[in-house]
Amino acid sequence: MTGPDQPDLFGGEPPPAADWPAAASTAKTHQPLAARMRPRRLSEVVGQEHILKAGSLLPRLVAQNRFGSLLFYGPPGCGKTSIAEAIARETGSRFVRVNAVMSNVAELREILAAARRRPEAATILFIDELHRFNKSQQDLLLPDVEEGTVRLIGATTHNPGFYVNPPLLSRSHLFRLEPLATAAVAGVMRAALADVERGLGARRVTAPDKILADLAVLCDGDLRRALNALEVLVLGLPEGAEITEAELEVFARERRIRYDADEDEHYDTISAFIKSCRGSDPDAAMYWLAKMLAGGEDPRFIARRLVILASEDVGLADPQALPLTVAAHHACDFIGLPEAELTLAHATLYIATAPKSNTATLALGAAHRVLKEQPVQPVPIHLRDKGGQASKRAGHGKGYAYSHDFPENISGQDYLEKPLALYTPKPVGWEAKIADRLARWKEFKASRRG
Repeated sequence: MTGPDQPDLFGGEPPPAADWPAAASTAKTHQPLAARMRPRRLSEVVGQEHILKAGSLLPRLVAQNRFGSLLFYGPPGCGKTSIAEAIARETGSRFVRVNAVMSNVAELREILAAARRRPEAATILFIDELHRFNKSQQDLLLPDVEEGTVRLIGATTHNPGFYVNPPLLSRSHLFRLEPLATAAVAGVMRAALADVERGLGARRVTAPDKILADLAVLCDGDLRRALNALEVLVLGLPEGAEITEAELEVFARERRIRYDADEDEHYDTISAFIKSCRGSDPDAAMYWLAKMLAGGEDPRFIARRLVILASEDVGLADPQALPLTVAAHHACDFIGLPEAELTLAHATLYIATAPKSNTATLALGAAHRVLKEQPVQPVPIHLRDKGGQASKRAGHGKGYAYSHDFPENISGQDYLEKPLALYTPKPVGWEAKIADRLARWKEFKASRRG
């Protein structure tokens, strides 16, 4: 429920900690490096200048201690918890930390009741992984947030627009945090190697700038992950040693791509993949494909998207796209990974390099609009089914001209009571031939009607 006192990267006195366990200070030596190196003031937080630079909204609100509820949205290890703890220290607030994965309604009620009993303590309730709270748990916070009994600081790696209840979202300032730049992560690791009190300085291990930069790249902008990886490397070496490329090889081999199936990363990456294919960029399409496969994405999901792309974005510009992607989808089923990766690569490159036409999408959309906005047209008499005596007596099918009896199968008849123009071919790929063919048929129809 609560968090222990965190050491400061550059020194400084701890804030009031009446609610923290007395044993917290002795636990510091057992904390991971990332926890020991956590900054204590907003000015020490690295890599989020877009929201923390001098004169920005958040530092001004904290300096005046006049902020309400705050939501921090960003990837793991970018500083959400650090910022929350720094705010609590700078404002002298009582800091209560809850992890939404392990919390429940009973615990929330207890925390809120304690805050009501101690209004002078100015309780900040920090909820990590806020997106894990269900609607009822989030609704439980609303009365106390509105009354100011607690000031909520929520942290989430997921888009708050999808996972945070609108009433709670509307009562909070939302700040988006970005992945940390390689230089920022490497700089903090350099400080940790030198810091004797809170870092790893007592072991006198050194590392070239390139090694730290490479380790930062392997950790994908996640500072917590980078510091903890650095600690493992240092503790595995004798005192006074140097970290070399050999020590990084293990981390490089075991590098895990940040990819949460069925979460934001899933939707963002497949969106980038689709748009790269649509934009005819095979290199980008292959990159996003490889990321999805490395992240454990279901290959059948990718194959289904390729089938959709074949009709939505390639269409009649290359009619072979659809059968090829359908074949790729079937192949994924009976081949399986890892060989199915080759099939997906084949289909991806085909779609990305094929001529593009969205006329099937546009024509279908136009037809839907006409049906919605105009009276529904009856089927013309000459096109109606003439099966059965009643239909024959009603004249169904009378006057129908059999298309195959005419040159190029064009009879000149209309097939709508009120003709519509819904399909306009694009002059690309195979569809350019369709455009020429339709233009010629239009002339045939006009001459035969004449």
